[in-house]
Amino acid sequence: MSIKQSYELAKKEYEKWGINVDEALEKLKQVPISIHCWQGDDVSGFEVNKGELSGGIDVTGNYPGKARTPEELRSDLEKALTLIPGKHRVNLHAIYAETNGEVVERDKLEPKHFENWVNWAKENGLGLDFNPTLFSHEKSADGLTLSHPDQEIREFWINHCIASRKIAEYFGKELGSPTLTNIWIPDGYKDVPSDRLTPRVRLKESLDKIFEEEIDEQYNIDAVESKLFGIGSESYVVGSHEFYLGYALKNNKLCLLDTGHYHPTEMVSNKISAMLLYSDKLALHVSRPVRWDSDHVVTLDDELKEIALEIVRNDALEKVMIGLDFFDASINRVAAWTIGTRNMIKSLLNAMLVPNDHLKQLQEEGNFTERLALIEEFKTYPFGAIWDYYCEQMGVPVKETWLEDVKKYEKEVLSNR
Repeated sequence: MSIKQSYELAKKEYEKWGINVDEALEKLKQVPISIHCWQGDDVSGFEVNKGELSGGIDVTGNYPGKARTPEELRSDLEKALTLIPGKHRVNLHAIYAETNGEVVERDKLEPKHFENWVNWAKENGLGLDFNPTLFSHEKSADGLTLSHPDQEIREFWINHCIASRKIAEYFGKELGSPTLTNIWIPDGYKDVPSDRLTPRVRLKESLDKIFEEEIDEQYNIDAVESKLFGIGSESYVVGSHEFYLGYALKNNKLCLLDTGHYHPTEMVSNKISAMLLYSDKLALHVSRPVRWDSDHVVTLDDELKEIALEIVRNDALEKVMIGLDFFDASINRVAAWTIGTRNMIKSLLNAMLVPNDHLKQLQEEGNFTERLALIEEFKTYPFGAIWDYYCEQMGVPVKETWLEDVKKYEKEVLSNR
């Protein structure tokens, strides 16, 4: 049976429940996923004076083929994008600046240091997102940045964040699509602090200074990202969920939720509807924690499906900015991008192929028996046939055939590095 025939048969199953599959596929085409560049080089970046990875971040593994230059990283991203259906975005950190061998401190970065990325994005029809990099630096060696007791160090990071917002504004103007600029900091303490308030006061003051700089929201969207704990900040993180949620609401900024930044039993899917009652938009970094914020490659697990369901059934596809954040150096990095991004898109398609309105009504009526029965039955509906057809229509490999492309690229390109 052909992919088209399987699709038509599957479509009839969904149509029985009033689900317009063709309409769902058209809607899916319009959803961009922001693909993080740092999977391709293990969060190394291209700074001339770069140091060791720090800030509670760890990348394990030494699979061959890591990108060593901007050109190699862009080449790897291009390969991954040929295996992923849809038009998407690429998310950069400040450490991916290109300074032509010149040492440029992070507080002195300018749009010109990202011209190659912008030209590449134009050629490939991509949007760009951005992040100031407040880790892996001598001025963050003690685990503190924007909340540091030393005013000079705080000023350095404040100026870096301001410079990053200006770079993001440049991206937005050049590409005709607003850039999400997300601030995450590693600040915290390994052991129980004697004063939780003072560092938070300093963080709030630093953020206020960063956002004093007027940046056109037509081109740049600001977000702040919380974390529960990290390596070296096990007992206390200055930028907690409560801190950033309050700051974002009070200052009209986006709150970014990273799925790996919470307690293992605390689900981001459960936060989305609550936060959208009070925020016009929110942002996600979708990862997969394994016991801690280990940033494993995203799989099609229950939480990913539930996140997608919350976005789709609450008509929030234009309200939630979806980005990815994982890094695994133990497997082929192009494959990691492909697996994770395809799974994110699969989860959204799966959510569109559920009779969400009917299930909502059953809940309102108190008919929990039928609600549970249908939720379970739809788990084995022929979703795979719809996905295969979508991939074929979008001109990317169907099923696991994309692995052959990756193996060929590894043999011809990655193995020669």
